[in-house]
Amino acid sequence: MTGDGWREVAGARSRPWAGTRRAEPRGGSGPWWAVLGGVVVLVLLLGAGADDQRADFAQAFLPPSAQHPFGTDQAGRDLLARSLAGARVSLLVGLVAALVSSVVGVVVGGLAGSLATRGGGVVDGVLMRVVDAVNALPHLVLGIVIVALLGPSLGSVILSVALTHWTTTARLVRAELLALEGVGFVEAAVGAGAGRWWVLSRHLLAHVMGRVVLATVLMVPHAIMHESALSFLGLGLPDDQASLGTIIEQSRTAVLAGHWWPAVLPGLLLVALSLVVFVLGERLRPVSWGRS
Repeated sequence: MTGDGWREVAGARSRPWAGTRRAEPRGGSGPWWAVLGGVVVLVLLLGAGADDQRADFAQAFLPPSAQHPFGTDQAGRDLLARSLAGARVSLLVGLVAALVSSVVGVVVGGLAGSLATRGGGVVDGVLMRVVDAVNALPHLVLGIVIVALLGPSLGSVILSVALTHWTTTARLVRAELLALEGVGFVEAAVGAGAGRWWVLSRHLLAHVMGRVVLATVLMVPHAIMHESALSFLGLGLPDDQASLGTIIEQSRTAVLAGHWWPAVLPGLLLVALSLVVFVLGERLRPVSWGRS
């Protein structure tokens, strides 16, 4: 395949990790997606140490101005600086939670898929029933239970998001491994005397990881919104580690008093950050995947 999207690379049969590569954009328009990546990096850099202000209640609830583009919050702190710091926390939570959930999904899906056709049908059945049980529960409710049991903290929020979002990756990995069972290179490796785990780690997972990476990136904006929902419900991070969800939650009473900016402007930044990460993930979506 040529043009935009993914295309096969010659010799990919012997190099599973090189099965696909990015084609050059049409028309020489330039990698606009790199600009979006730069936005994410800029948020990380600007957010580092931005929320180190002291409260000044005499400056509370100042409307947006040239000096304070986002206005000030209920404690008189610059809301733009707090929002950038909160965006950094939300992005880090989303990235770490997505990575952890992908690792869990790959382990569960890899075990289920590799054992399903090799006498491990019972193990595969048990693992898939666990997946069904997790999917049967609303993710937000399950996340609330996990945070309530562990207590509000950065680690518990990350764990609650990760433990409620690994099932999609597990199903994806299992389905891909089952589809690859009858492929020629797998049968050749087994016929040459390769063990089950050698084939799984050196051949099968290598062909699945491209889709796993894509699923992980697309999971980040969902994890960010999930963390923000927990924070909005008061089960998120403490004030010294405020995420965008925490900032919005603290501004609920301000909206009732007519101060709209402490909730609306951080909320718009949250939506924009999630959209940027989602668009970056969409750029990785394959049109065609090279297979051995």
